[in-house]
Amino acid sequence: MPTMGNAAPRRARAALLAAGALCLAGCGRGVLGPQGPVAEAERTLLLNSLGIMLAIVIPTILATIAFAWWYRAGNKRAVYDPDFVYSGQVELVVWAIPAMVVLLLGGIAWIGSQQLEPSRPLASSVKPVQVEVVSLDWKWLFIYPEQGVASVNRLVIPAGTPVQFQLTSDGVMNSFFVPQLGSQIYTMSGMVTRLNLQADRPGRFAGMSAQYSGDGFADMRFSVDALAPADFARWAASSRGAGPALDAPAFAKLAQRSSNVPPTQFGAVDAALFANIVAGRAAAPPPPAVVDGQTQRVGNR
Repeated sequence: MPTMGNAAPRRARAALLAAGALCLAGCGRGVLGPQGPVAEAERTLLLNSLGIMLAIVIPTILATIAFAWWYRAGNKRAVYDPDFVYSGQVELVVWAIPAMVVLLLGGIAWIGSQQLEPSRPLASSVKPVQVEVVSLDWKWLFIYPEQGVASVNRLVIPAGTPVQFQLTSDGVMNSFFVPQLGSQIYTMSGMVTRLNLQADRPGRFAGMSAQYSGDGFADMRFSVDALAPADFARWAASSRGAGPALDAPAFAKLAQRSSNVPPTQFGAVDAALFANIVAGRAAAPPPPAVVDGQTQRVGNR
């Protein structure tokens, strides 16, 4: 019986350790496991904010425990003063410390928001890569205007090189987010948002939609492959002409609702496609319909 009694606490400790390991493993691939300068700066901002808040939270918790222990019913040394109304020293502490915390948090938040403004180019001696992003139901389209190729649900970028994104939506509002690279940003129909990110080293990172957008939202994920610059150049060269062309008819087919779409490659892209998507005229017009012997054209998508 003693052995059985000791087994339960051991199992509980093992369960807690396993849960903690899982939590830490998840953080390693999320915002607490940065792989680029933007995500690194965001983690620093998060940890600094946490440290400032703990500077008031921890003393408050300790003071609550100390007061409860000191003013317990059995402590005869505790002074009970029912006529206490006001103390300038108490008011100074109660108001000054929270005010300092708010000022510090506001200061680092203001500075951080200026430094991490999504459209602000990253400081680098390397020429940035341009990528045009379109959120669809329920998949992601990535267009490389300089390389003349495109991909679906797979983003390939060169490591150590800034990437300048232009993002829009062909449907409802969505949110582009690669936790290990930083800065989620919204995509909206008829608008272009801008984002600058960089991966410090080669690797594969998870990308996702952070905005609920309907039935296929849960599967609206993509992979980010950061390659060495030479490998990225070879990938772009081998992709060019290796797949179907992405023109207006192909885009109209791609824009139809679908989920769990495997990564797809396009070997050529209409140079005006992204601008036409933003303007709402990307899909090819439907063929004319014949009604009572007369040809009539149905409105554009």
